[in-house]
Amino acid sequence: MNFQGSRRRGEDGIAMVIDFLLSNARLVLGVGGAAVLGIATLAVKRLIERAGRAADDEKVEQKMAESWEELSLVSASPTLLKKGIEGVVMKHVAKATRQQKGDLCKRAQASSLDVQSKPEPQSKRLQLCVVTLQERLLQYYHTRAALAPQEVQRAQSLAVEICTEIQGFLHSRHPDMLLGEMSLGGSLLDDLQVVSADHACLLVPLQLEASLWRLIPGEETLLTHPLHWMVRRVNLEYFPRGRSYWDRYLVGGYLSAEAVVNMFQKAVMETINWPSISSTLDCIVRPVLGGPDLRLEIRPGNETEDADGSDQPLFISMLPILREGDVVLTAQPELTSPWVNAWHLSLYPWETQRLAQLDASDNGCRRLTLKTLKAVCRLNPALRPLEAAPLANLILHLSDSESDWSERSLEVRFQQCITELIGYLEQAALHSYFKPAVNLLSGLSEDQVDQMGFMLYCAVSEPEILLI
Repeated sequence: MNFQGSRRRGEDGIAMVIDFLLSNARLVLGVGGAAVLGIATLAVKRLIERAGRAADDEKVEQKMAESWEELSLVSASPTLLKKGIEGVVMKHVAKATRQQKGDLCKRAQASSLDVQSKPEPQSKRLQLCVVTLQERLLQYYHTRAALAPQEVQRAQSLAVEICTEIQGFLHSRHPDMLLGEMSLGGSLLDDLQVVSADHACLLVPLQLEASLWRLIPGEETLLTHPLHWMVRRVNLEYFPRGRSYWDRYLVGGYLSAEAVVNMFQKAVMETINWPSISSTLDCIVRPVLGGPDLRLEIRPGNETEDADGSDQPLFISMLPILREGDVVLTAQPELTSPWVNAWHLSLYPWETQRLAQLDASDNGCRRLTLKTLKAVCRLNPALRPLEAAPLANLILHLSDSESDWSERSLEVRFQQCITELIGYLEQAALHSYFKPAVNLLSGLSEDQVDQMGFMLYCAVSEPEILLI
């Protein structure tokens, strides 16, 4: 009789039941309850595995005791999740981290004993054995988050050259198009990009006649969305349609952001001789077609750059914008769909300026904390759906209640950000600092919230798991 095959079929049956429970856990238990059920699943699977190979193990009783200890978490309430994780699951999750740290410490001590006649500098020994979370965070920032100056300079130079080529082409082919001076924008310019310099933003300002156009806030439109503004054509009785260059992109009496993007798609992306520009810039430039945005992909065009390890593509997004005072509207149909006339109110300039002002006033580390959190989310698959905007607003909200943002408090603020973020995920809402009616977590699915919630719950007791 095939006992092994019988046991496997039994495990498959239990696994099907567990998978069904997990798929419906979020509806009944919420983020915390789903995390508890996930822990229970892990414990049950380990119990089955250990029971199946009990004859081959030497310490059966100890392993079975550990399995029942894990199963005891099933009866715990979500409020006891932190203690449960710290006592059982984190014993396994953080084992690799502690082992790695211990190995580094042992190697550092052994090397110092072997070469006592030639003692190493203290800074070098600290790099081998980082003791505190504060040191781990600073090390993570400098080695994983922050970009090398030469990498930033290279990306900015390529973006400026592309900007010059596009602006020259538009001025020669469309001299009547009312455009302002194109420039770079976004995180690459504001020193907020992390991990790698792989994207840049080219701002294309449209110039509108003040007497012919009016920007209408989202709250005053039929859409009633704070971020969905509209641009109305006014004074048509005195200045009929055709007096403004942008009248040709009117839809229902409003300037259509989608129509403007489609115009640039044809006038720039599908018309410019990109192979010629590629040969001039000594790189491969090609448009990324088929998407709702205007994007270029740039790759190195010679073997020297590939040998240097700088063969990563650079993506440049071309972004039509409207400016009026401190208001910046962007033409991004992917954010305002299905409303073809809606323009997106960008809160990025306000958020970036506020963070810079706060750091300048008290020599704080808010931007450093933001860049560290961005790198953690980008390098962690479970946290990758969390974009920069919620993280920036998280720090802005926290700045209202916490005054000490010096670098020595980085460890405390980082852990506090994790705790606050868990609370926002539990509520499925993180409101914008400047537009409280906007929920910055509305775009996340339930599965994404569950995965992020579980990872952050684990990080409460062992924050180092986010820095691996």
